[in-house]
Amino acid sequence: MSYSSGMNVNLGTVFDQFIGELLKTGLYQTQSEVVREGLRLLKEREELKQLRLAELRKEIAIGSEQADRGEFVGGEETFAEIRKRSANRKRGKG
Repeated sequence: MSYSSGMNVNLGTVFDQFIGELLKTGLYQTQSEVVREGLRLLKEREELKQLRLAELRKEIAIGSEQADRGEFVGGEETFAEIRKRSANRKRGKG
């Protein structure tokens, strides 16, 4: 898909109305400002998602290496601890 510097985008009624409401607040002067802010936030969110994904992959690699060395806890033991903590929390709330 190619990009052209001049873009005509149909946002639909809901987003048109939303942009109109934002313009009425005075926080934004133009429709383009609103769209740019939305795109900036979307870009920021995507970048954060990529950082989180990279961190998760790193943690998985560490866990995999630990498992290869035999440094892990058995599933039954882990789930027993989770059930115990959950029961304690429920008792504390009740």
